[in-house]
Amino acid sequence: MSQSTDAIVKTLKAKGLRVTPQRFAVYANLLSRNDHPTVEQLLVDLNQYCPVSSQATIYSSLQALRSAGLIREVLLEAGVSRYDAIVEPHHHFHCQQCGAIEDIGWDELPVVAFDRLRAGLKAQTYETTVRGYCERCSQSD
Repeated sequence: MSQSTDAIVKTLKAKGLRVTPQRFAVYANLLSRNDHPTVEQLLVDLNQYCPVSSQATIYSSLQALRSAGLIREVLLEAGVSRYDAIVEPHHHFHCQQCGAIEDIGWDELPVVAFDRLRAGLKAQTYETTVRGYCERCSQSD
């Protein structure tokens, strides 16, 4: 999902965000990957060659990007926030052994029938996390 520098700048501006080097770097990094990184993983990646971002700056950038609807926070494990630049509805597969995360297309799983919920519950949305073992971990048994 990699985008050009101009496209990223245009997207940030279109959402009313000021284009700072750190905000640009966080968004570009998220667009270039599909592993749903944590803040700590982003910090390591962004500071790998030259320390330019603090953890507070990354949190601030993530909050601005999330508020603008450009990224979403994904909670696949208790107490661990991960971030995803794919904001369209989709599900996730989470490997219980190595921790790998893979997107599952929205239409690849059956639709949840909200009309089957008990009276009084008003569901708005959902997503499914499938837990199991990826090919690599399944083969190591």
